[in-house]
Amino acid sequence: MRSSFFRADPVRRAGFLAIAVGATVGLSACAGGAGTGSAAPASSAPASSAADAATRVALSYPGGIVVLDGESLETLGDFSSEEFTRLNSAGDGRHIMVTTSAGFQVLDAGTPTAEPELTDLVFAAAKPGHVVTHGGTTVLYADGTSDSTIFDTDALLASTDELPAVETIPGVEAHHGVSIVLEDGTFLTTVGNADGRSGVVAKDASGATIAESSDCPGVHGEGTAKDEVVVFGCEDGALVYDSGAFTKLTAPDQPYGRMGNAYVSDDSALVVGDYKDDRDAEGYLLQRVALIDTAAKTQRVIDLPEGVEYTFRDIARGPGDLGYILATDGSIHVLDPATGGLTASYPVIDAWEGPTEWQDAHPAITVSGDIAYVTAPAENAVHAVDLTTGEVVRSATLEKTPNEIALTK
Repeated sequence: MRSSFFRADPVRRAGFLAIAVGATVGLSACAGGAGTGSAAPASSAPASSAADAATRVALSYPGGIVVLDGESLETLGDFSSEEFTRLNSAGDGRHIMVTTSAGFQVLDAGTPTAEPELTDLVFAAAKPGHVVTHGGTTVLYADGTSDSTIFDTDALLASTDELPAVETIPGVEAHHGVSIVLEDGTFLTTVGNADGRSGVVAKDASGATIAESSDCPGVHGEGTAKDEVVVFGCEDGALVYDSGAFTKLTAPDQPYGRMGNAYVSDDSALVVGDYKDDRDAEGYLLQRVALIDTAAKTQRVIDLPEGVEYTFRDIARGPGDLGYILATDGSIHVLDPATGGLTASYPVIDAWEGPTEWQDAHPAITVSGDIAYVTAPAENAVHAVDLTTGEVVRSATLEKTPNEIALTK
């Protein structure tokens, strides 16, 4: 039986420790206008009540990270870091996990009364990978060992100078994977090794296996839909975990029809997934989207209109549990996951081309409430877009080229 600091009573999460304050520097911000991606005249109107002062936007650039106020897009902090870092929300409304060569470094994005700080706190990890927050827990996955480090999400709010207590579940064989803990303590983790990835196993609080499946070649990514139904992407479809059992959904294209990332809403049984049907295709632009109904256990694939292409950074869920696709034509296209139809299109930035390497800076979208934050690396800019109207309500010009983006809420 593995040790556990919270699983004996999964409803009651222990409170623990870690994080604090401090810095500044620059970009120039101005109110957004029509969706062309260029700066617009100043406005005193707030971006949105959904993007209040507590929302912070973290953007990585080569050698650093900048933190912006989510409403004004003013610079609150600018910190030196490694040449390439990845950013993920820690799930507590205040902190961002920064992947570095040492592990997961904690970025405190601050509060209205406390400045941001890139802290010295680091969850050590060999090849830090996915960060998953769900049901009051945060799970950090180390690709170099396949260890899963688990802690109470709100514990980072409790202290300024030390990391919280954690539970580490050792990996079996190292691979690029992901883990998640459900509210009843069920632990789901991918299975693989240096030669590839094959499936997922579910274990209870004692470590006993509940269910497992090896029918998910190239398993990648994870998303939790309504009623805690979990979806994993496979190279030939998807794998769904629901109430103690796995169901394989086969892609319409065989032997290769890859879903690598799941874009989900806690309130919807419908999942949007990126989709690739040609293993040998060059570049990272995609033209099709996977739609999964986790209640009916079905998957279908839709074709996007000519010229509407995207990468893994360019899909988000937002108002109405709809999908929002930032396409290469520079517009946000609104996708109804129930019908597969595009219901609206909002011009935001200039047309763009796909990256040569996935790490290269290219436009990205992420959402808080009704507001989408869109990066425009070609312009060194970021835009706040009201998804209920399509209006660009605020824009800011950065001093550096933005790459990764993450929000505190």
